[in-house]
Amino acid sequence: MSQHSSDEHPSTRALVLGALGIVFGDIGTSPLYALKECFYSKHHALAVTAPHVLGILSLIFWSLILIVSVKYLIFVMRAGRNGEGGILALLALATSARCNKAKSTGALLMLGVFGAALLYGDGIITPAISVLSAVEGLNQGLKMPPDEFQKYVTGITLVILIGLFSFQRIGTEKVGGIFGPVTLLWFATLGMAGIAGIVRAPEVLASFNPWHGFHFLLHSGWHGFLVLGSVFLVVTGGEALYADMGHFGVKPIRIGWFVVVLPALMLNYLGQGALLLTDPAAVVSPELIASATWEGYNPFFRLIPGWALYPVVGLATAATVIASQALITGTYSLTLQAIQLGYLPRFSIRHTSAHTRGQIYIPAVNWLLMLACIGLVIGFKSSSNLASAYGIAVTMTMVITTLLFYFAARSLWGWKVWQAAGVCTVFLVGELAFFAANAMKVLDGGWFPLTVGLVLFIIMTTWQTGRRLLSQEMDKSSLSQEEFLESLKYTKTLVRVQGTAVFMSGNSGKAPGALLHNLKHNKVLHETVIFLTIVTDNVPYITPGKQVELIQLQEGFYRLTGHYGYLQEPDVPQLLRRARGHGLECKADHATFFLGRETIVPSTQLAGMAIWREHLFAFLSRVAQAPSSYFRLPEGRVVELGMRVRI
Repeated sequence: MSQHSSDEHPSTRALVLGALGIVFGDIGTSPLYALKECFYSKHHALAVTAPHVLGILSLIFWSLILIVSVKYLIFVMRAGRNGEGGILALLALATSARCNKAKSTGALLMLGVFGAALLYGDGIITPAISVLSAVEGLNQGLKMPPDEFQKYVTGITLVILIGLFSFQRIGTEKVGGIFGPVTLLWFATLGMAGIAGIVRAPEVLASFNPWHGFHFLLHSGWHGFLVLGSVFLVVTGGEALYADMGHFGVKPIRIGWFVVVLPALMLNYLGQGALLLTDPAAVVSPELIASATWEGYNPFFRLIPGWALYPVVGLATAATVIASQALITGTYSLTLQAIQLGYLPRFSIRHTSAHTRGQIYIPAVNWLLMLACIGLVIGFKSSSNLASAYGIAVTMTMVITTLLFYFAARSLWGWKVWQAAGVCTVFLVGELAFFAANAMKVLDGGWFPLTVGLVLFIIMTTWQTGRRLLSQEMDKSSLSQEEFLESLKYTKTLVRVQGTAVFMSGNSGKAPGALLHNLKHNKVLHETVIFLTIVTDNVPYITPGKQVELIQLQEGFYRLTGHYGYLQEPDVPQLLRRARGHGLECKADHATFFLGRETIVPSTQLAGMAIWREHLFAFLSRVAQAPSSYFRLPEGRVVELGMRVRI
């Protein structure tokens, strides 16, 4: 996500505090609903008994240790790409492995893209379920009938979500300073409430013994298997730790987790478990839970004394908004990476900070997320119902991350097959069990994130394939730059005019189509001609000194290649100014920019994609942001030449 500029060196303490607000928001709000869903889900209600409580607490503790602490914090976060993390960064590392063959590389690319697409489903569900679960805490004090209270829950949640998404356009920098302190207060509240609960029944500390978890799974049968889908809710923010490592660095995230977050989470879960063992109201029949009239029981809010209930509900709401903010910002970052790597069309992107790069706002993505969240709240109505949709996409993403890590480990550190396979097998056993349990909820809501992921996967692969087919079709009628320059020697009617012309080209070795059309119709050529190609490398950032690659082809003709990382946005005028320091002789502030504008014509006569995918690609091409805006070309000095291309 956002990256501090090179001239800033925040202290480790400041980075840890910032990470609490951004990185741990999602996983930090899981106590609001995770343990409640383990016992009081309408799909797998469990009797509140000591073996069940100790078993589930044991599963929660060891899930946090094995998946978050060991997998992500110790192993996966070692696989950084120039300090950046996330599934697309891991994909770049995995596909660069020497041990990969071309076919396996293609399979890994599809797997990684699908994993990235699934993260959008998580980005939609997290704000909805987090805010819903916090607002539902109000009824702990109001004691209203469920049906009547539900109307208020939906309305309040929608107001908060609309405000949250409307706020995005001003950027997170202006309020980022309070994110960390508020979340620190939230974790302190979790810990203190948990300690108060543990005092009631210290025997819950026995759940640290993994035997209780195994015993629960062995003797609980089908219900024990289904409850794994709810246990998984405690680790759903694990993927965010890796995705955000470039913002804060590995060390602050590890310190924040082991010193603050993990102790606070476990204290609260243990406190909730102790409350279940000592509170007579916790013992509710499965039949009553399954009924539509049951008010519900949330051990998290039962831990809170009456005088502190409303302040804690307000704090929980603030914490869920912060958690949602982290997922929304992460979705922006993921979208930018996908655009730069060629898997999504260009969108309008606005920078919201003058001091830190990477803090961006993408209006189209923002409003689509808001509409999807509103639809989820109206459709599912409660956090319990929405919990059925939560988990399946995240488990699949975690499994894909583990598979990609296998290849990245062999490439980065030269691990033997048995070493990489041994470590990844340990992770896969637990993750596949979680996936199987969550798969049982597909018809109850799990279909939603899968549908989102599938639709985005189709869009991403269609765009990538369509661009490749378009490039191939354009190359058939194009000349190499050397051939073009040779042909100029035999052209006697050509008129040279003063000034500099910059022709944008997707292929650094080909003469741009806009140039050939300009010569064909206008029969003029500028004194200085620059063939400009923008290349996105598989690294997050390219330093300014390495962005320029300039070759003088002959007098008056240059080939300029601009290199950018997949977390950077190209700035062509700035690139031209930097190129002057490498020997480019031109007046960049007076150059004219020529672009080719292709109109896609779907055709069944060419061996391209399925006709419906060609129509989808044509539509995406029409709605994509104009190249002149994306490359920050100056208004009034851009000439676009259109052409029809069949694919």
